[in-house]
Amino acid sequence: MNRSTTDIVPYGLALSGGGARGFAHAGVIKALAEHGIVPDVVAGVSSGAVVAVLYAAGVDPDDMIKVFAGKAFTDLCEITIPKDGFFKLDGFKRLLRKYVPYKNIEDLPVRVSICATDFDRCCNKAFTEGPIMERLIASCSVPIIFKPVKIEGTYYVDGGVLRNLPAWAIRRECRHLIGVNCSPFSNYKYKLNIVEIAQRSYMLQAKLNAVDDMKMCDTLIITNSATSFSTFDTKKHAEIVAAGYSDACNVLDNPSESKNSIIHDFLLSNK
Repeated sequence: MNRSTTDIVPYGLALSGGGARGFAHAGVIKALAEHGIVPDVVAGVSSGAVVAVLYAAGVDPDDMIKVFAGKAFTDLCEITIPKDGFFKLDGFKRLLRKYVPYKNIEDLPVRVSICATDFDRCCNKAFTEGPIMERLIASCSVPIIFKPVKIEGTYYVDGGVLRNLPAWAIRRECRHLIGVNCSPFSNYKYKLNIVEIAQRSYMLQAKLNAVDDMKMCDTLIITNSATSFSTFDTKKHAEIVAAGYSDACNVLDNPSESKNSIIHDFLLSNK
């Protein structure tokens, strides 16, 4: 599909990473549609990138729930010899291929940026073209838990390592940017194993590295209702979607609420 990323569009949507909490993004997209807002360009990190691609591929928010219905973490990931990561995301990739009938990012009907971290050069990377699946897997590859992904000679890991909310990737492409942060930090009961320790460490850094991108957004939605769910709680997808929908409606129905106060409350939460 021929389109120019220099074209300024009415609405952009930036979706943060957050593991299973990323299901909240589906609820947000549903709320946006009900309020007459249809994003023209979408950027995503990790689970936010997954939802961005599903949205761009034409998958209805209600149907996004069905993609992962009944799937546990072990259904999507395969354990591997722990040299550069404990799990492979091959099952995850096979599942997504059933719902995304496009090979390359530029083939999608809606403009998408899949954001990852260039592990070799220590910088952000926004993929806007090339094979979708390997770039999605790169965006989701939390270090230690998952293997880094090699693309054209460079290793990439989860985009949330440096910037968990990818407002930076599309700020110049849209007049009104909506940012959705589904990773407000929470003091959920975690287990002392290598996977949860790595994931919790990732969440700690993701909370602070999202602040600058939150300031770039014209409308900011933080899915506080999803904080009670674990990052790997894939079986609670319907409840997480409902939480995202509720939080989005609260913001969209009260547009006068100050973004600065939202960011302030975000920084103070669980401090």
